[in-house]
Amino acid sequence: MTVAFAIAIAVVLAFTVWALTRGRTPELPKSEAPSKPQQLEKKAAGPGAQPPPAPKPQASSAEPSQTKEQPKAAAEPTPAAAPEPQVEAAQAAAVPAGQQERAQAVDAMRKGLASTRGGFISRLAKLFGENRPINPALLEEIEEVLITADIGVRMTDRILETLRAKQASGQLSDEKSVWEALRAEAASILEVGQAPLKLANKPAVILVVGVNGVGKTTTIGKLASKYTHDGKKVLLAAGDTYRAAAVLQLEMWGKRVGCPIVKGKENADPSSVIFEAVKKASDEGFDLVIADTAGRLHTKAPLMDELQKVERTVGKALNGRNADEIFLVLDSTTGQNAVQQMNLFREAVGVTGVVLTKLDGTAKGGVILPIVGQHRVPVRFIGLGEKVEDLREFDATTFVEAMFSRPDDETMAA
Repeated sequence: MTVAFAIAIAVVLAFTVWALTRGRTPELPKSEAPSKPQQLEKKAAGPGAQPPPAPKPQASSAEPSQTKEQPKAAAEPTPAAAPEPQVEAAQAAAVPAGQQERAQAVDAMRKGLASTRGGFISRLAKLFGENRPINPALLEEIEEVLITADIGVRMTDRILETLRAKQASGQLSDEKSVWEALRAEAASILEVGQAPLKLANKPAVILVVGVNGVGKTTTIGKLASKYTHDGKKVLLAAGDTYRAAAVLQLEMWGKRVGCPIVKGKENADPSSVIFEAVKKASDEGFDLVIADTAGRLHTKAPLMDELQKVERTVGKALNGRNADEIFLVLDSTTGQNAVQQMNLFREAVGVTGVVLTKLDGTAKGGVILPIVGQHRVPVRFIGLGEKVEDLREFDATTFVEAMFSRPDDETMAA
């Protein structure tokens, strides 16, 4: 009775526990329990909605994060883009700024010497022909071209002596070596070791001399423009008192560049006008006096004597100091006549430098070699056009490189 009663009670309790546990929802672990927003989304979606995808597991801080695409990228790496050919060419062609400026200067000089290069330089280039041997016969033809190009017999002999020596020793093997030899010899002729212009005194004085028609007054105007631009206080002296047009032209240049001018009456003594200008410059703090002189025929002794008087007068005005520079202006279109002018002016006054004008309009640019080579007086400026900036300071290396570079086919055909 007792055993049966105990079994009955156990059955009742087991049934009661089963009934209670059947109606309850099992409790999930906290880490898997849906958040309140997820519960709200589930209620809003309704009973048939698909549950949202489970969030992707976060990578641990010890391992770099990866996506499914990364293994593919690692298996098939994308090749680096090759540099464009234009970029490589630009980098290869890059040169220092100084070399670029020099190349531009040579190119500008080459254009200014187009007439000369289209003349005897083009004739020189045509002598070589196709694979023509460098022999004594060719050198004789080169000699003829140089003589007829106003280089003169004296300078031509010097150049040919050098070429023949190089040819005999086997140094002239091809056309290129001939051009290099010509450039080297021309540079040797033009390199006279000139010092910088002597304009440190205050006032410094530049006398400009030359025959009529060479461009003296225009040269003075361009020099005034240059030195005014450089910050100097410039005074002009109208020493050509025999030509009213010369004084008027100088006045126009003075107004154009902002330089005052000292002038005298027509036919006044040129020395007195220049003396007054130098004294004015000393009293009023001018940096530079540029003095025009009467254009004179170099074959007329009285006129050359007057030029000597002007030089002495400047010395008196400067208390015994001579003019700082005496520029002889020569017209390159006159060829060997310019060499003759150089001879006679140097006998009269102490020429310190040459200004060679109109080089852009002549095939006789080679005349510069005998002018410098025979007298060892430096060329200071050359004129390559009508503009103010076309009066350029002379650089022998740039000039030689521009003039004696082999002409292109277009130049030779002109």
